[in-house]
Amino acid sequence: MSDAREQIVSFIKNPVLLSCICSWFSAQLIKTLIKLFSGKVKSIGELFELLLWRTGSMPSSHASMVASLCTSIGLRSGIDSDVFVLSLGFFLVTIRDAVGVRRANGIQARMINMIGRKLSEKNVVEFTPIKEVQGHTPLEVAMGCLLGISIGVAFSVL
Repeated sequence: MSDAREQIVSFIKNPVLLSCICSWFSAQLIKTLIKLFSGKVKSIGELFELLLWRTGSMPSSHASMVASLCTSIGLRSGIDSDVFVLSLGFFLVTIRDAVGVRRANGIQARMINMIGRKLSEKNVVEFTPIKEVQGHTPLEVAMGCLLGISIGVAFSVL
């Protein structure tokens, strides 16, 4: 039993895990503060949703987390390790998804909703809007990556 407890404590104190959590939360906090100070937060509920859950906007929390994961693993295990190669693959897929696929899906959903509303207004069809998933601009992803790399270095070196 003591060995299991030690493993759990070691897991919770793991610098790689801590860098991921810190980078994700930092990106969400920055995103929330930007929206708050620009007057785009309408309620306390929306504030907490932004802080804990909502995707899209500056900086990308997905990019920040995978960049810190990849950086901290690379610094701790070496860039020639299998686990670093795995994290690099995960990083590349996540970044590609954030900038490409999710962004394209969001743009397409916005257009479908626009067309559907116009057709519904003209009584051509009944239309229920679809969810518009927000992807990221390249700048939002780049800023997330810089934040994540910085936090990954900090947790690995300090």
